[in-house]
Amino acid sequence: MATTTTRSFLQVAVTEEAAPSLRVVQIEGLVILKIIKHCKDHSPSLVTGQLLGLDVGSVLEVTNCFPFPMREEDEEIEADGANYQLEMMRCLREVNVDNNTVGWYQSTLLGSFQTVELIETFMNYQENIRRCVCIIYDPSRSDQGVLALKALKLSDSFMELYRSNNFTGEKLREKNLSWVDIFEEIPIKVSNSALISAFMTELEPDTPVTQCDYDRLQLSTSSLMERNTEFLIECMDDLSLEQQKFQFYYRSLSRQQAQQQAWLQKRRAENMARKAAGEEPLPEEDPSNPVFKPLPEPSRLENFLITNQISNYCNQINGVSGQSFNRLYLMKALHED
Repeated sequence: MATTTTRSFLQVAVTEEAAPSLRVVQIEGLVILKIIKHCKDHSPSLVTGQLLGLDVGSVLEVTNCFPFPMREEDEEIEADGANYQLEMMRCLREVNVDNNTVGWYQSTLLGSFQTVELIETFMNYQENIRRCVCIIYDPSRSDQGVLALKALKLSDSFMELYRSNNFTGEKLREKNLSWVDIFEEIPIKVSNSALISAFMTELEPDTPVTQCDYDRLQLSTSSLMERNTEFLIECMDDLSLEQQKFQFYYRSLSRQQAQQQAWLQKRRAENMARKAAGEEPLPEEDPSNPVFKPLPEPSRLENFLITNQISNYCNQINGVSGQSFNRLYLMKALHED
């Protein structure tokens, strides 16, 4: 008689194959509107919020979100924030809404989001959520007609190195890790239900829009260019300070090596004298001597983040200046005609 065996959930979980890599973040249009409204209402202050949804294969579906409240500096941020999140998720569960955490969103100012705090938040989420993303929205760039929305995650190689807390030059060369390998940008796909798509179709006017958008022809981009340049100069100053730390480290290392050589020559001369006197030679290495104590190498994490931020500012300046040149050449052609 054939017997059927049933596997428990634990057995299925153990024998389950490795999940495919995350390829796309699918966000509902209503969630994007909520994120944009929350960030723009509090701009230029930086705000954050929770992302809710489902992790389905290689697609991370974001179906809902809710904002975190603004807090004063003297409040207990961690305890109040955790209680607020639990209460919100309990309320969403009671009304049968997706309450699975898949990440968080936050606003930024001209793309200045690549900080140690962002990495620490990622690592805290990774302790409980296998795959999570951070949605970055920049209201200042969106004012220029660009939907500055991107989904980021930490690369697996960087997370492994961050857990070991070893960002020395030798370890980075061993892992073949550079500053461009810290974050991975995941493509975003906007999804709407059939009912919403049909409603948007009904709202479309029958006649084409005749009003021209003359704001796109404004030749002045001095404010945006000026702010990007100011942030870029600040990053260059920070990078210079980081370089000074490494220069001081290598100077100290050179001095230590010179002291070690001098001590070894002295010890060898002393051993030759002891050998001539028929005495036992002394060891040529003395771990208790401060000269042989290894110097800690500065971490290159901050250097990598600053370099990443500089690249971001340069790309933004390049994009803004390119658009400005296009408008200038267009106006030149109109004047010539």
